[in-house]
Amino acid sequence: MGVRKNGSMGFVDAALDGMGGPRSAKLLERLDAATPWEKLAAPIRRLPEYNTPGAGHPPWCPVLMVKCLMLQKWNNLSDPGLEEALKDRISFRKFVGLSFTDKTPDETTFVKFRARLREAGIHDAIFDAVVEHIEARGLLVKQAPRGRPRPDGTTTRDRDASFTSKHGVPHHGYKGHIAADLSGIVTDYRFGTAKEHDSNHIDDLTMHETTLVLADSAYSKEERRAELRARGVIDGIIYKRNRGQKKLHDWQERWNAIVARDRARVEHPTAMMKQQLGYRRVRYRGRERNEFDFALTTTACNIKRSLSLRAA
Repeated sequence: MGVRKNGSMGFVDAALDGMGGPRSAKLLERLDAATPWEKLAAPIRRLPEYNTPGAGHPPWCPVLMVKCLMLQKWNNLSDPGLEEALKDRISFRKFVGLSFTDKTPDETTFVKFRARLREAGIHDAIFDAVVEHIEARGLLVKQAPRGRPRPDGTTTRDRDASFTSKHGVPHHGYKGHIAADLSGIVTDYRFGTAKEHDSNHIDDLTMHETTLVLADSAYSKEERRAELRARGVIDGIIYKRNRGQKKLHDWQERWNAIVARDRARVEHPTAMMKQQLGYRRVRYRGRERNEFDFALTTTACNIKRSLSLRAA
């Protein structure tokens, strides 16, 4: 089965060419040029629905659909909001490749497309394709490990979510954990429940690191420091006072100050996801759905972050 064919650009498209917000259009042009869309779409094209002749409506072009998902992340849109924006905004239609006479994918289409990608486990392939693309252009300061486990998701009741307390305030849900290089690109991630301590994932995320590990004091553990030193890896974990220690040693305070300057740079992806992409709370029920969404969010973050690295 082939993909759905869009109409060629016509008189209306020519008449409206150049209209719309110039700043938005310019940003989308840069994001378009910075993203290897065909690499992201390649695993999707191998799905049976794109290769099995038969009756019924052909699927939407995978490049168009992945562009829609990235637009949704960059602009913090719901599925209905994405459908409305595609119908309303000239720059969005041009970015995804829709003429003004083409039918627009609706919110149900986005829900089903995400479910299909999640079912096929394609989010990891999309994430890795973007990281490899950025790395190939020399924008990564160093290479980080690949590969993540894919735990089973839940159905109607979100039994995977759990409770935790932060500053005395209870929270229910999940935590996303990332590894980032010194340029602020997310190179790997893990996704767990809220009650899991942050330190549960750092060893897995850094097991293949050969140069330097930077982390805040929550990850301070003597066994972890000893293991890093044994591997010849620089221990860049912030020191904290041990039990019975009134204050840090002078050398620990000096080391913390040195480490903090570089560690701040790897905090940039978290700030971008929260402040620019609006990722502060999960959208869905079930670990599988939210892990998929977290993977797309980090992918969108990496693409946008790569623009500033290219400029630099």
